[in-house]
Amino acid sequence: MAEKPHINLVFIGHVDHGKSTLVGRVLYNTGAVDENTMRKLKEEAEKLGKATFEFAFVMDNLKEERERGVTIDLAHKEFKTNKYYFTIIDAPGHRDFVKNMITGASQADAAVLVVDVNDGVQPQTKEHAFLARTLGIKQLVIAINKMDAADFSEAKYKEAKGQVETLLKTIGYDVSKIPFVPTSAYADANVTTKSDKTPWYKGPVLVDALNDLSVPEKPTGKPLRLPVQDVYTITGIGTVPVGRVETGVLKVGQSVVVSPSGMKGEVKTIEMHHQMMQEAGPGDNVGFNVRGLGKKDVRRGDVIGDAASPPTVAKEFEAQIVVLQHPSALTAGYTPVFHCHTAQTACTITELVKKLDPKTGGVLEENPKFLKTGDVAIVKVVPTRPLCVESAKEFPELGRFAVRDMGMTVAAGMVLSVTPK
Repeated sequence: MAEKPHINLVFIGHVDHGKSTLVGRVLYNTGAVDENTMRKLKEEAEKLGKATFEFAFVMDNLKEERERGVTIDLAHKEFKTNKYYFTIIDAPGHRDFVKNMITGASQADAAVLVVDVNDGVQPQTKEHAFLARTLGIKQLVIAINKMDAADFSEAKYKEAKGQVETLLKTIGYDVSKIPFVPTSAYADANVTTKSDKTPWYKGPVLVDALNDLSVPEKPTGKPLRLPVQDVYTITGIGTVPVGRVETGVLKVGQSVVVSPSGMKGEVKTIEMHHQMMQEAGPGDNVGFNVRGLGKKDVRRGDVIGDAASPPTVAKEFEAQIVVLQHPSALTAGYTPVFHCHTAQTACTITELVKKLDPKTGGVLEENPKFLKTGDVAIVKVVPTRPLCVESAKEFPELGRFAVRDMGMTVAAGMVLSVTPK
């Protein structure tokens, strides 16, 4: 497993632009899914009258697994290129993808933004691109997909590419560093091998573009921070919290603390992909058991830290937010749900400190009365129940969040400073 550098990848983009099929195609072409599985899925797809859906099913077949709860790291699929070992975060087949995307994107090192060449930029394309930016995903690869449906037209590709470039520039990405790959997931064009249907395209195919990504430096020198994603009870072992080490190192024998509750214990075992290990570092998705920790003592959204430097429990925090969409206006006293690392906690925005110019970052207005869609602002926030957050500068992984209300992502942002409890 560990012989190749590891990158966490999230596939984002508007619904029905072919994310699932593209993911399935990448997994199949790189040998992560075998012929046999593919054949079964194809038969299943045909039975259901969804003849072209077999690739999408590669990710969706995890749904039953998920319901049965058999394996620990079921929402993750791995594939290897000659250079890297990739984990794809969270199947994009869900309608309420944004929520998963938030927990996913805050873990991702890079994103593949999938855009249907015929539809171009859609509302969700914008939302996902914006979230990727606010959540600190610095590396993007754009797949201009469904080229087969546009007869592999260069003009169509250029038009869609232009739209995406405009969008990415406005939110602060440097498009000169971003590859725009014309793909067809279904007809298998430019995913792993160059297509003769796009002689006009001189850039890398999708997998080569992924190989050009760079591995982020591992924050091993920082104190341990491990947000808990789920808690299982496993016969013979006991309570097994599962999550991804964001910073620091988790070691067998280490004294750890569960925040916000403050329960302490000693790490007995750590396992990853069903193999026991002595220690886990940043980026590792692990299950672990802590001596003296029962099912009731730990839950999703808690953060495991080193007993010597426990995670920060916030009394209040100051944050910079971007209002992505709000039907009216957002004022002080507003209490939506904040999704931060794996926690989902209602928090009250107690004060609107200042409104900023999204392009320059300069102050537009001190103490604005309200914020509306598109505004960027600095606000003060008080959690309604104990919540672990850190400043995004020190621990970016625990300092980014999305704000949800009324079934949509209202805002996204990052923590500037925390007043500890």
